[in-house]
Amino acid sequence: MAKSSVPQDIAALSFEDAMKQLETIVSKLEGGQVKLDEAVEAYERGAALKKHCEAKLAEAKTKVEKITGGGKSTEPLDRE
Repeated sequence: MAKSSVPQDIAALSFEDAMKQLETIVSKLEGGQVKLDEAVEAYERGAALKKHCEAKLAEAKTKVEKITGGGKSTEPLDRE
């Protein structure tokens, strides 16, 4: 359901591609060489990209927790 709250083109992106786009937007905004209207649009897209990346990370965390049993291992870390 989280995917419906971001534009479809962003929802289709991998985590890595979304991060690259987000980094590009941040660089443009930090450079201060965009017009106000463009900056607002870039900020909105950046917010959607951030939300998408956070959802992807949460998804990955859930998968890892399922694989590892929620991180509740009964095995000691150092087995010698």
